[in-house]
Amino acid sequence: MSLHCLTGESFLLPVATMLVLPVVLLLLLVPCAPSSGAQLPEQPKSKEAPIATNGQPFPWDRMRLPKTVSPVHYDLTFHPNLTSLDFTGVARILLEVHEDTSAVILHTKEMHISKVLLLAPEGARPLRFLEYPRFHQLALLSDTPLIQGRRYEVQLEFAANLSDSYHGFYKGSYRTSSGEVRMLASTQFEATSARAAFPCFDEPAFKANFTIRIIREARHIAISNMPKVKAVQLPGDLFEDHFDTTVKMSTYLVAFIVSDFLSVSKTTKHGVKISVYAVPEKIDQTAFALDAAVKLLDFYDDYFDIPYPLPKQDLAAIPDFQSGAMENWGLTTYREAGLLFDPAKSSASDKLGITMVIAHELAHQWFGNLVTMEWWNDLWLNEGFAKFMEFISVDITYPELHVDDFFLGKCFEAMEVDSLSSSHPISTPVENPAQIQEMFDDVSYDKGACILNMLRDFLTPEAFEIGIIRYLKRYSYQNTVNSHLWDSLTNVSCVCVCVCVGGREFCSKSKVQSGASKWYSDDELDVRTIMESWTLQEGFPLVTVEVRGREVRLTQERYLKTDDPSLTEGFLWQIPLTYVTSASSTVHRFLLKTKTDVLYLPEEVDWVKFNVKMNGYYMVHYEGEGWSSIIKLLQHNHTALSSNDRASLINNVFQLVSVGKVRLDTALDLSLYLSRETEIMAVTQGLGELVPLYKLMEKRDMMALENQMKGYIVDLFRGLIDRQEWSDAGLVSERVLRSYLLLFACVRNHPPCLATAIELFNKWRDSDGNMSLPTDVSLAVFAVGARTPEGWDFLFEKYRSSQQTGVKSRIKSALSISPLQDKLKWCQSLHGEVMKTQDLPSVVVSISKNPRGYKLAWDFLRANWHALIKKFDLGSHSIAHLVTGVTGQYSTREMLDEVRSFFDSLTEETGSEMRCIQQTYETIEENIRWMDTHLPLLQAWLNRHKPLQRMDGHLPE
Repeated sequence: MSLHCLTGESFLLPVATMLVLPVVLLLLLVPCAPSSGAQLPEQPKSKEAPIATNGQPFPWDRMRLPKTVSPVHYDLTFHPNLTSLDFTGVARILLEVHEDTSAVILHTKEMHISKVLLLAPEGARPLRFLEYPRFHQLALLSDTPLIQGRRYEVQLEFAANLSDSYHGFYKGSYRTSSGEVRMLASTQFEATSARAAFPCFDEPAFKANFTIRIIREARHIAISNMPKVKAVQLPGDLFEDHFDTTVKMSTYLVAFIVSDFLSVSKTTKHGVKISVYAVPEKIDQTAFALDAAVKLLDFYDDYFDIPYPLPKQDLAAIPDFQSGAMENWGLTTYREAGLLFDPAKSSASDKLGITMVIAHELAHQWFGNLVTMEWWNDLWLNEGFAKFMEFISVDITYPELHVDDFFLGKCFEAMEVDSLSSSHPISTPVENPAQIQEMFDDVSYDKGACILNMLRDFLTPEAFEIGIIRYLKRYSYQNTVNSHLWDSLTNVSCVCVCVCVGGREFCSKSKVQSGASKWYSDDELDVRTIMESWTLQEGFPLVTVEVRGREVRLTQERYLKTDDPSLTEGFLWQIPLTYVTSASSTVHRFLLKTKTDVLYLPEEVDWVKFNVKMNGYYMVHYEGEGWSSIIKLLQHNHTALSSNDRASLINNVFQLVSVGKVRLDTALDLSLYLSRETEIMAVTQGLGELVPLYKLMEKRDMMALENQMKGYIVDLFRGLIDRQEWSDAGLVSERVLRSYLLLFACVRNHPPCLATAIELFNKWRDSDGNMSLPTDVSLAVFAVGARTPEGWDFLFEKYRSSQQTGVKSRIKSALSISPLQDKLKWCQSLHGEVMKTQDLPSVVVSISKNPRGYKLAWDFLRANWHALIKKFDLGSHSIAHLVTGVTGQYSTREMLDEVRSFFDSLTEETGSEMRCIQQTYETIEENIRWMDTHLPLLQAWLNRHKPLQRMDGHLPE
């Protein structure tokens, strides 16, 4: 599943801003006014003896299902009614009995079970059943035991309302250009919502085959995981569509849609039919996604050396959809903004984001669908791999998109969460649905992808590819834990890397030396031991480097934003260090396995840079004169380091200020070189570190210092901003950077930017919105236009009437960053009459970054809390994004007390135990510490660096 992230496709620079330092873009959008999983803990039991809804004892007291019985095959029939907005169904489940039992325990949620039968050759007989809603469980009770080794079939008849939320079997709607509202019904079962659509064993390890039938009206179509094999006409102008039986898979991957969608299709070179479905008026926006899906599925088919096992792959653009996309096997589902592309109206970032989302979901057809984690504690085996494979696949299939320019941002995002004591290991025990939902976060996705990238760099791409193919082939149609992956890669590194990759004999028992470096000593390479230090403990290491002549002293500790040093104790990683020096651009390697170690350089050097291209998931601090030498290098020859190296230095030095390792003036001194920077990752990271400094001030009464900081940043990037063209020309990374810089410049009142944006907006408005604006700069134009009541109203009407998802996304962003406070309330509605409710979390967070709107956002969150957690699901990424996004820039004890007061008033059922609340407390406390400690230094430094004079092209000394 793709998260609809901090800046997902529905706002800011649409879709692909999730790839370009999302945190930064949110910060910019303000108005011009200022265990390997093999061993899980004992399952928690119900605190009291469970009592069924009828008052009788329930025969099972644990949240996880017993393993006495497992499903083999489901035969499912659904009849949704899109007028009454409910559905009925029949489930026939073939069961295999592993232990004698008189009770079959399975899942059901918020549905009415009307009849349960045990089907046997001698005839059907009714079964008694009990319901235990607290654990979403249903017990089928037999008067005679079911015998081990035998198979039985049960039949259940059920009914429920189509859900008002975005999970289960839920209702949706869209408005045509003529204003007609049309209904549809679609599914979203990951992680624990298949049970809300049909009775089932709703845990990923209970894989089975599914045969699905759907009864529909003639005006609708039905699609599901497998191709339709026939349609049977029924009385009352109804049809029953029969779908082929699926491969063996988990319940969360089942999917079906009833709608009036149209489709376009092509066939891959391997013979798989690809179809893209959308509402009729948007079917002309599907061509790009169709071509991308064909190309990417063919790539994965070849890369994994495992044929895609289904005859078709559908991609459906759903008008109402909470997450970014979902990998249902054979029927992937997406937000409209994640799939629909209009070459005349969509931006470069739209194209980049759509390609990446499709790549993510199609990677899941192997990682997640073919091979599935045993339990949700190892969700990262699905999501970390899919996130990682996005970049591998798109880099090869769409080299012109230059996705390497954006991978680093995912690691920075993960580190932001992972630097808090409330973080969690990549593999961490979870039990209840809210805990499972919380696993869909930056740690599972982005940290997972980043440690896989580190491992690939460590083993070499060739060995890594062989290892993951072995893993997929060995465990096809099965469930896995962490150790299965590590064992597959360890075998490869020992058997193949030694033989095939010269120069690095990873499994040699002697020391491996390469110049001054070594990967490791001791016995053969143990991938499992190395990687469990990254997956079974939270956080990440800070490596301190001290150079004394030829000697390099290394120390590792946990990087943690805290004022309690004891929380950093007891952590140890096996870190694949890489470094380059002033004397050698060759990448040297060293496996740091202990708290401290020493390596020796062949000669003394002027500077050393560790974590080359930031392929490793760790930060680096340079003791002594280390930072001074790096600052000197950046000032005089910054291109001696790659853009990723420069971006990582910017990130690390400012993050080290937060933990007291580096003085703020040192970090600011380093930032001075940015006046010469042109590469997207380094520029966006520079803004990502500098902008938060004034964002904290905007929530306080310190206008003078705030404006001084804003002036410094604009002046720093003035040369690069003024060189930007107001067009769609250039490489994708250049176009995305242009969008980013011009938006920033206009929001910050840079006169040349304002003049051009106002001129373009007026021409666009005079043409009634028909003039073609350069798509990559349209958000900057709209943002300036939304500053006046007349411009805001015009944009609002265009938002209401537009059928172009990219245009709507950019207009929505502009409306939410307007300085017109009275206009900001329009989008804080749960009714979805103009703005889709799915977009509410991201828009509320955008308003919370707005100095004119942050109080509105906080008040809205508190007033609508119970409605929000019902609509978006407790523990979901949407709720976590709301909580952390709305409160993340508070920096006063008064606001901390107010935030605590609200969240402390919640119960466990309404979210008091959610991890995002602890993250919020920690973030505000860190903001308070930062402001208390560093404001005087910031003021003094800015006073010394008045607007930079750069007429001669040189930096000030």
